[in-house]
Amino acid sequence: MAARLAARAVSVKSSFRTRMLELAAGLDDIIALGRGDPDFETPPAIVAAGADALIGGYTHYSPPPGLPELREAIAFQLKLNNNVNYQANQIIVTNGAQEALLIAILALVDPGDEVVLQAPRFNAFDYMVKLAGGRIVDVPTLEEDDYALKAEAIGGVLTDRSKLLVIANPNNPTGGLTPRAELERIAKLAEAHDLLVISDEIYEKLLFGGAEHVSLAGLDGMGDRTVTVNGFSKAYAMTGWRVGYLAAPEWLMEAAVEIKHTLSICTPPALQRGALAALESGDAAVATMLAEYERRLELVLRRLDAMDISYGLPGGGMYVYVNISSTGLDAETFCLELLRREQVMVFPGTMFADPANQHIRITLLSPYDSMREALVRMERFVKAARGS
Repeated sequence: MAARLAARAVSVKSSFRTRMLELAAGLDDIIALGRGDPDFETPPAIVAAGADALIGGYTHYSPPPGLPELREAIAFQLKLNNNVNYQANQIIVTNGAQEALLIAILALVDPGDEVVLQAPRFNAFDYMVKLAGGRIVDVPTLEEDDYALKAEAIGGVLTDRSKLLVIANPNNPTGGLTPRAELERIAKLAEAHDLLVISDEIYEKLLFGGAEHVSLAGLDGMGDRTVTVNGFSKAYAMTGWRVGYLAAPEWLMEAAVEIKHTLSICTPPALQRGALAALESGDAAVATMLAEYERRLELVLRRLDAMDISYGLPGGGMYVYVNISSTGLDAETFCLELLRREQVMVFPGTMFADPANQHIRITLLSPYDSMREALVRMERFVKAARGS
């Protein structure tokens, strides 16, 4: 029966993540530093707003693009905080940022179009591009650049088939933050080559050391060629709520709304009301969570330095991308053996379009004491690996 699968589905295979979870099922006392789900609970005011909305009758369809009051609030915040002039009718509320990304890619990519993706990257991008029939072109980002994206590297892979550039800033899994000056060079490159751009800004509120967030759509010449994607999952600890959004040029909206309607009709209205509460009252909670992520980051970097293991310094996000080649193990073996011997779960870079098999992603999403214990176990494992 497998021969009857569509070609786009045949490429789906059991992932390394599945192997890790199967191994973990037989172990006790596991400390998980692999997941991308914040360990904080959604702030109470947001939960209350969602619950009140259910009680108050927000149990039917909303318009496919979303509740008007939420779209207005998103447009206002984008203008206030991001210097981007989107109107409410240029916003679509989606079931998480992932649906927003898929809508944008399906609306923009034809079979054979080249889509430029930074590497390493969030692995769902690849499958989305394949669903649209596009061809993936990699742009490597490097540890010595702290995984910032470089305009020169993008220019080196462009061809006459290049149509779309997808940027995640800060990036998952590396935490790489591309600064304003480089984004301005990328903007000029996009104009010169008539590239469309999707700017994934889901981690914009989670920046370390007071770093600046820059929305690509706010740079000269980029407003009419950029789709901005964002959401509430990461900054507000709302992963299970599945509320994201895209903000796009007017010429894209009709097509994008039809795709949204086909995929899911609408995002649950009560959950949209929770997202509205996040915009109205959630900044203090975000600041508290960010302060704790920075505290955890300092711990991770200090312990990695003690292990003499290198990394790219993350500018934001929830991750540290770590080079474990000095242990003599490849990344997948490192992850499997660290889990088996020390009950610590981290994920290899091969899960994030990194072919080198020399890197792991450590997340900042476990309580401080658990992370400290995990790093003690990891140091013990590294010493044993080097000794053997």
